[in-house]
Amino acid sequence: MAKLNNEQYDIVSVIYNASQAVETCSQYMKDAEKQGDKEVKQFFSEVQQQNESLITKGRDLLKSRL
Repeated sequence: MAKLNNEQYDIVSVIYNASQAVETCSQYMKDAEKQGDKEVKQFFSEVQQQNESLITKGRDLLKSRL
């Protein structure tokens, strides 16, 4: 397996952190739903969607550099 350069490692790191944020937002959305706070749930949903988009972009960037 080839060693990742700094740029590739950085992309992987961002993908990982965005993935963690997606999971965290899922829990926060459940918490907001339990509290009946639709506005907060919507906020976390938007954050989750943005992170999912970043994951996709990061994967595409990484593929083109491997």
